[in-house]
Amino acid sequence: MNIIYFLLPLALVLGGVFVAFFIWATKNGQYDDLDTPAKRMLFDDENHTN
Repeated sequence: MNIIYFLLPLALVLGGVFVAFFIWATKNGQYDDLDTPAKRMLFDDENHTN
């Protein structure tokens, strides 16, 4: 039973840290464009430097 007094606050702190990092990432634009990077490999490059 004593382990719950340790694990429950630890889980809440870790959850808060992950939520804080997620909010930080969304404010910095990490999730702005989800479609273009996946389709970028299908486009031909116009600038070939050989």
